[in-house]
Amino acid sequence: MTTQPVAPSPTDELDTVPDTSSPAYAGRDPLTRLFDRFASLVTRWAGSPAAFSLAVLTVVAWVVTGPIFHYSDGWQLVINTGTTIVTFLMVFLIQQSQNKDSVALHLKLNELLSSHRAANNNLIGIEDASEEELRRLAAAYLRLSTQCDAQGSPGKGGVVKGPVGHPVES
Repeated sequence: MTTQPVAPSPTDELDTVPDTSSPAYAGRDPLTRLFDRFASLVTRWAGSPAAFSLAVLTVVAWVVTGPIFHYSDGWQLVINTGTTIVTFLMVFLIQQSQNKDSVALHLKLNELLSSHRAANNNLIGIEDASEEELRRLAAAYLRLSTQCDAQGSPGKGGVVKGPVGHPVES
């Protein structure tokens, strides 16, 4: 059985953003779109003063009821179970919002790189490079900046190898 290559999403002509985190991802499936809206609402609300106040009131109510329930195991289990469930669910909601924010930030940076004549366009999509490639590139830019400091000129004439092996001019 042969597998056919998957074409990049029409919103990602350079194939730099994975399909599941592309800006149009949430627009494809109604369930995904609903989850995206829900995650955005919850994460915005969770960072509000009202949410913090509710959390503080919950803890205060739990502490106040301690003597009533004689600080029993069941009393402790209520707060432990509640906080565990809330934390577990919030991880996924916050991660969804973080992924969306990360894609938006990368797109903005890509726009800045592509619009600036002297910028290195090979850095567009660099977030998909391996950690080793990123470390190599960072070391190359560090060497380049050291050379620039020694020569007294900001980045003239230096070449850095990009993550795909293409020369990167500074």
